[in-house]
Amino acid sequence: MGGICGNGSAQARLRSGRGSIMSDRRLIYAVDDELSIREVYRYAIGGAGFDIQCFENGEGLFTAINAQLPDLVLLDIMLDGADGHELLSALRRNPLTADIPVIMVSAKGEEIDKVRGLDLGADDYLAKPFGVLELIARINAKLRKTKPDGVLTYADIVMDGDSRSVTVAGNPVSLTLKEYSLLRLFLSSPGKVLGRDLLLDSVWGVNYGETRTLDIHIGQLRKELSGSAASILTVRGVGYMLK
Repeated sequence: MGGICGNGSAQARLRSGRGSIMSDRRLIYAVDDELSIREVYRYAIGGAGFDIQCFENGEGLFTAINAQLPDLVLLDIMLDGADGHELLSALRRNPLTADIPVIMVSAKGEEIDKVRGLDLGADDYLAKPFGVLELIARINAKLRKTKPDGVLTYADIVMDGDSRSVTVAGNPVSLTLKEYSLLRLFLSSPGKVLGRDLLLDSVWGVNYGETRTLDIHIGQLRKELSGSAASILTVRGVGYMLK
């Protein structure tokens, strides 16, 4: 297993299930093969009031996950062995880790790398070098969005946040992670116009900016909801509304 950095909390490693039993500190796992970056995580994230465990590869990450689910994962793209994209795919395929927020962190700043990570289910993307204040702000922003959903309903659409299932007129529908996240936003504010920037920032991360991606996903979501009495309407020049 790869090297580990922590902030000295033995209690965090004894917790079972997601979130804290013995401490109210949120638990973050970080994967990076650079020791200097792991040290930055240790002092910056630990100093911000989180429990932090760091690993240099995916083996260490999944060994830790088998013992304790984190509240958020920071994942470098360029790693020895399985790269960050492969690890992200594995996290999203596992029902136990599918909804854990993941922030991709990498020196690879090309748009294609960012888009690939976001399309695989990353919640945000942070390019190296990064500022400590920005890192903590992005972590806090993602953790604020991880409250349990419960059951959301509108017309004949039912979303069960615990099982991450959706039915339309009593029939189950299969949604991608992004489609599910979009629908959750619409069900949380039915009859309200949601701006394009709000949808992009909430689902793809701050300043993502690729509005075409939003349009494509809305189109696909409309197809999945075609059997519903409700529909997603376009409000020209503003955004979309579930009505």
